[in-house]
Amino acid sequence: MTLAQTTLQTEFETIQVEPLSPTVGAEIRGFRMDGNVSPKQLAEIHQALVNWKVVFFRDQNVTIEDHVAFGRLFGELEIHPFADGVEEHPEVLVIHHSAKSRGGQNQWHSDVTWRQEPSLGSILRAKIVPPVSGDTLFCDMNAAYRGLDETTREKIDGLYAIHRFDRVFGKKLSDEKRAEMKAQYPPARHPVVRTHPESGLKGLYVNSSFVSHIDGMDEVESRRLLAHLYAQTTVPEYQVRFRWRVNSVAFWDNRAVQHYAAFDFHPQERRVERVTIVGDRPV
Repeated sequence: MTLAQTTLQTEFETIQVEPLSPTVGAEIRGFRMDGNVSPKQLAEIHQALVNWKVVFFRDQNVTIEDHVAFGRLFGELEIHPFADGVEEHPEVLVIHHSAKSRGGQNQWHSDVTWRQEPSLGSILRAKIVPPVSGDTLFCDMNAAYRGLDETTREKIDGLYAIHRFDRVFGKKLSDEKRAEMKAQYPPARHPVVRTHPESGLKGLYVNSSFVSHIDGMDEVESRRLLAHLYAQTTVPEYQVRFRWRVNSVAFWDNRAVQHYAAFDFHPQERRVERVTIVGDRPV
């Protein structure tokens, strides 16, 4: 199937948009994330995000307050229940690795799909970056869906997957605390194929980080089908790769892309800060 962009790109008047691939990723120039955002700029950035699913900004030497304020222009910001935020700004999630913290193997995922209403988008700003490596890859899940054969697309339309936080988070919690968090964040049942509420495009909405199984399907068949769907994220034609610099920003649409942070920089230091925008229930 063609990878051609199926949403219409508008003419932009207040920003410059440079696409980085046929369907996913664009760099935005002529904008500073400093709180002075006009309604026209906001609308055009939003449209660029819907068109290209992840947008990038360079040289955003702004304050943490600016970062938070920019995120709030797009919706309410969530506080992550399993990761530490900045003391004065609990909605700012810090991801920090150094020689003393090796981190771990990453997996393709979209953020917090274990919530009943997963996030709309995430805005990540680089504070400290290694001289080489530490890139983040993004996969266009609309293209991943279109790339499946017709038989598979027909099979998965109408299926649901179960997403659980405890596949990644909560492993160090006490039994009592884990039970409390499971009651607060029970397994979420989301469609395997999600329709984007703005573009109308269908996309795969399963990831190996948080999905435990296909609801109502035999365990063996579920594993085989999920492995087949997960493999779509590895297709280079569906991807864009972003090389970080200090004060670079990535803003991605969790409804349309998955991402993978390459952990290939140890023992170098890397610190990034993220705000995450509350979303709605997938359909």
